[in-house]
Amino acid sequence: MTFNLIIFLAHIQAILIPIFIGVKSINKFNHIKNSKLISWGFVSLGLASMFEMIDHTQTKWIYIDHSSLFNWLFYSFLSIGLTFLSVSIIKNKALIFSNLLSCILAIVSYWIFGKSLTLVFQVLISIFLIINWQKKFKDWIFIAYPIFGIFLTTFLGIKLSISANQIWHIFIGPSGTISVLAFYFVLNRSKKIFKK
Repeated sequence: MTFNLIIFLAHIQAILIPIFIGVKSINKFNHIKNSKLISWGFVSLGLASMFEMIDHTQTKWIYIDHSSLFNWLFYSFLSIGLTFLSVSIIKNKALIFSNLLSCILAIVSYWIFGKSLTLVFQVLISIFLIINWQKKFKDWIFIAYPIFGIFLTTFLGIKLSISANQIWHIFIGPSGTISVLAFYFVLNRSKKIFKK
């Protein structure tokens, strides 16, 4: 019973914190070219977590590597959220197109080619995001995104898949939330820099 409560809280915070940050970001980062996409990016990440949580209710909160409608929605909104955050700071139309195309391919490939190809496009989306944000902000706090949002969540997911020990499941959501907070802190710090 206690474990179920902890795993529920680990997932609910991964929904509420990005959505809260998304709402808080409305009209806050006007120094960014496409600032409206920032709040939509955060909200999309929260919705991704919500769909993952719904998917887990179908499997009695046991992590199962499978394909389903809610699993697809999780990957789709994760792709959309990261793409919105990436595109929000880009001016180059070719780069915007590349980011949007990767997002569309990540969403469509899930049902046509399977989850493995979707993950390849997700990696591409993350690479675009890291390059774009590092080039724009040059903020050391941003290192938290690849550490917590990519490497640690992937490591925990692999440990969970291999061991089937659900204890690893508890840490995946909070690890992702740390990377969301890193995005927000970088944006907040950039307001001071870009106003100078």
